[in-house]
Amino acid sequence: MTFTSLGNGSRRARRWWVVAAALLLVAVGCLTFGLTDHRHPLAGPVGPQLPPPAEVNDSALMPSDLGLARSIPITLSIPAIGVSVPLSQLGLNWDGSVQVPTDVQEPGWYRFGPSPGQVGSAVILGHVDSYQGAAVFYELPTLQAGDQVQVGLADGVVADFVVDTVVMYPKVQFPSSLVYASHGYSALQLVTCGGTFDAQTGHYLSNVVVYTSYVSSTPVAFPGSVGEAHDENSG
Repeated sequence: MTFTSLGNGSRRARRWWVVAAALLLVAVGCLTFGLTDHRHPLAGPVGPQLPPPAEVNDSALMPSDLGLARSIPITLSIPAIGVSVPLSQLGLNWDGSVQVPTDVQEPGWYRFGPSPGQVGSAVILGHVDSYQGAAVFYELPTLQAGDQVQVGLADGVVADFVVDTVVMYPKVQFPSSLVYASHGYSALQLVTCGGTFDAQTGHYLSNVVVYTSYVSSTPVAFPGSVGEAHDENSG
């Protein structure tokens, strides 16, 4: 009886340690996932059309150029903050929000909108940071009016933009209509996170939007670029 009792106790102890070890692995896995997935939502849904806020005057952003033909953006350069990177393409999540770039050092173009240089509002989104440190748009809020932004297109054209203004919005008041809707001219908006960081949710409470206007284009042949890149939004 004594031997049997000890055996049962030993088996129960082993089962307990197995369960404890499994729970520990789950906890470590969740922590690791939480760190590696520390990529913050970049903007609110495209659908809700909020009125343009007073900080930005549409007439002040309107250039006279009629814009370019549609072509997939493949590179982004912002000399003032040392950014020169390739671009990915972003679609929509189930809730209507724009997908988040999977690489914190590579911004993404919202492919269901105009391409940069077309008439309308092209939008490029990028991360401000991650658990590893500064990301590609970390210094985006430091841009000033007059700074240059260049987008290389798949058809061999570089579209040149100039910064008009930089505005921070609470995410709950993200101005979807101002950022995504067409205002009758060629615009490019750059979007990232900013403001106060909420440690409980792991998200920033605001968005930074850089509004730029199209000013000119330059034909440049990109190595390895033959014709138009495939647009996931067509065909």
